[in-house]
Amino acid sequence: EVQLVESGGGLVQAGGSLRLSCAASGFTFDDYAIGWFRQAPGKEREGVSGISTSDGSTYYADSVKGRFTISSDNAKNTVYLQMNSLKPEDTAVYYCAATLWVGGPDGITWRNQVAYDYWGQGTQVTVSS
Repeated sequence: EVQLVESGGGLVQAGGSLRLSCAASGFTFDDYAIGWFRQAPGKEREGVSGISTSDGSTYYADSVKGRFTISSDNAKNTVYLQMNSLKPEDTAVYYCAATLWVGGPDGITWRNQVAYDYWGQGTQVTVSS
């Protein structure tokens, strides 16, 4: 059974940091694309960052570039999202998602939510001003 479990969310003041983890099980991590998405109240879910576990290519939404860093520990089947300089507008439920993606996504396709087969349950991130 494929499972993605997010952790690391919480309440933080503006300017603070959090590190989210996405622990995957039930599939081999190689040749997968892992994405982080978020959904704020009243808004559509949007792509935050993505990574190709095959070659380590990373992708970021413009709104988080320079503040967030995605990384993968293939030995642990875990992807991390280090979030620094958090802003109140980063408040959302954060989801990780995974899909087999031979050759990896590109700078456009990583955002395609329909392409992702597996989703975690989400973790709440709240940034206070």
